[in-house]
Amino acid sequence: MQLIACESPSVSEAEVMEPARAAGFLQSSCAAEQRSASLDDIDAANESSEEESTGEREEVGACKEAASSTTATEVSAEPSPDTQTAPPQRPSSLCVAPAPEPGLWTTRGDAEVRLRMGDSGLAAETPLTVDQMFRSAVERFGGRTALGWKEGDQLKTLNYKDYYQACRSAAKSFLKLGLQRYHGVGILGFNSVEWFISDIGAILAGGFAVGIYTTNSPEACQYVAENCKANIIVVENHKQLQKILQVEDKLPHLKAIIQYKDALKEKRPNLYSWAEFMELGRDEPDAALDEVVSSQKPNQCCTLIYTSGTTGQPKGVMLSHDNLTWTALSTSRHVRLTDATESQEVVVSYLPLSHVAAQMVDIWVTMRVGGATYFAQPDALKGSLVNTLKEVRPTAFMGVPRVWEKMQEKMKSVGAKSSTVRRKVAAWAKDVGLQTNLNKMSQNGAANHTPLSYHIAKKLVFKKVRKALGLDRCTRCYTGAAPITKDTLEFFLSLDVPLYELYGMSESTGPHTISLPDAYKLTSCGVELPGCRTKLHNKDEEGNGEICFWGRHVFMGYLNMPEKTEEALDAEGWLHSGDLGKHDHQGFLFITGRIKELIITAGGENIPPVPIEDAVKEAVPLISNAMLVGDKRKFLTMLLTVKCQVNPDSGEPLDELSPEAVELCRKLGSSATRVSDVAGGRDRAVNAAIQEGINRVNERATSNAQRIQKWVILDRDFSISGGELGPTMKLKRPVVLKMYGEQIDNFYRELATPTTPDNPLPPK
Repeated sequence: MQLIACESPSVSEAEVMEPARAAGFLQSSCAAEQRSASLDDIDAANESSEEESTGEREEVGACKEAASSTTATEVSAEPSPDTQTAPPQRPSSLCVAPAPEPGLWTTRGDAEVRLRMGDSGLAAETPLTVDQMFRSAVERFGGRTALGWKEGDQLKTLNYKDYYQACRSAAKSFLKLGLQRYHGVGILGFNSVEWFISDIGAILAGGFAVGIYTTNSPEACQYVAENCKANIIVVENHKQLQKILQVEDKLPHLKAIIQYKDALKEKRPNLYSWAEFMELGRDEPDAALDEVVSSQKPNQCCTLIYTSGTTGQPKGVMLSHDNLTWTALSTSRHVRLTDATESQEVVVSYLPLSHVAAQMVDIWVTMRVGGATYFAQPDALKGSLVNTLKEVRPTAFMGVPRVWEKMQEKMKSVGAKSSTVRRKVAAWAKDVGLQTNLNKMSQNGAANHTPLSYHIAKKLVFKKVRKALGLDRCTRCYTGAAPITKDTLEFFLSLDVPLYELYGMSESTGPHTISLPDAYKLTSCGVELPGCRTKLHNKDEEGNGEICFWGRHVFMGYLNMPEKTEEALDAEGWLHSGDLGKHDHQGFLFITGRIKELIITAGGENIPPVPIEDAVKEAVPLISNAMLVGDKRKFLTMLLTVKCQVNPDSGEPLDELSPEAVELCRKLGSSATRVSDVAGGRDRAVNAAIQEGINRVNERATSNAQRIQKWVILDRDFSISGGELGPTMKLKRPVVLKMYGEQIDNFYRELATPTTPDNPLPPK
């Protein structure tokens, strides 16, 4: 017995759906699905008993009752002696029980869901499969460039027609290697044309496209591959191959491994180079693939996005064909991307494709409008990204906050070495740029008088800055996937580069709200996509509530995790984000915290940490990362790291301070050049400056409980390789709490606060 939402294979794909009532939702989630026997059914049956034993809730009893009665009806050929039988009927009028209606969610990979269709507008658009959307793109943009990449110094491209054929060839190769329906194809490597072809090829062949983070350990790779029953894993190079080989004997479903970069260093059974793999299906007849493709439905799963596991084991977010194709449509319309028949949009692919944001921007939204995706080099985040940007000159660019922060630090460092005249001109231009854009923002982008000083500043400074960044053609610069500071937003706004915040999650197929040039407010993440709805659950007196989503972008459920699915989706099918937010009078959404990140002190006060952390980083520019501590504690404390240089190969933080940090130290009267010079309170001048900054933050605290009482500078900065940050540079708070448990415990052993004699905490 499974606690899932099942569906009828015959349900109309275009059926109009409204939010279900609680009772109807629970009934539909209990329907048993009839399917032909297969290996997958045996697997599903085994998992069913496990799910039932671990997922007991009130609904389980109802599900069992419904399922058992259905089974009895289907199996029993003889009428019960206590049952009145109807007179025989002609075969043409036999009573056939209606197939059970699918629910809004499921935890089975082979199930279907009821789409959240609307009556009009984008929510009523006809659902499409990935193949249908791709074929439409080929018909409209066949000869236009779809993908571009460099091999050495040579630029190579692939047009839409050849791109589609390559994906079909890969799909036929996957089928020949034994890819089973609803089994995973894991992809472990940096962004590339082969990554895209593997992803779409897996979907066309009836499997699940499953991105695996390149930073994963062998054990983490094993978890994902085992969870999605991966038949095939595609790896980038020998380094990633070794991770899979280490756990190969623990992956019973694995049939083949494909390496898409570099020559194979060893020959092994079922290990293929990319050329060998593509050759497998090249001459295979189309019939088998066409049969699989034609059987696919928009409300079936095609992609798994695994959460980064910051709050426990990664969860497999099941995304349907419609999730991908409809969200691509809604997003492209919302941000007003240009159709390639008029002018082609260009993007650069460099963020991890195992993350939903990168997939939506780089693969699906771009395909929807016939755009071109160019691949950055694997060392993009170690310094080469700006070179790719200058070569490609994208029309739209998505960066996580850390990318924009690194650009900001680099520009400040370069600016500090400029002549006095140049610095004064830049400062004047930034003042003009910030004020002009703030005025424009307050009028929601409405046409207004632009001062002459702005046009002068644009010619002298802004155009040169954009060209130096490779953003001279870029009309849309986005930030998302993690919180960004107001300081960084204002820095780029002053340079006439507004960063449009977007907000969403893997479970909403990426975006839910996006800022626009004429709908933009500093620190707001904009307004919702057309066809989507937002509600704030359990609002407090200030209007803050849990942000909940409704729309066709809402995911199907977590693979084989019914309890987690029911935590995320309520009885009416609303997705609960776990984020706290509020709307202003114009409908702009502002994120105010995260429920799971809320610090609840021993005194019972709820404190969102991010605003306080951002305030400290803004008050003390030397700080790289800050993490507030104090859950179930008597007072707040903070872990701090300082800005340092990074190993360009490994991404690990080094002991050497960054040029900007060294310069800041000089201004404070410190001769420090290394992190070890200032960590643990070793430098009095740096200590005093940090305490002064924290004092200023504390003065603005709304209550005494929100004041930072103690802090410490750690020996090294947070990083992905160190484990403190996730793949999108999001702080992994539970990991940090565990890693630095000793330092945290020390905070609460002594009663005295670490204030310097010259900078005592002011009474409040």
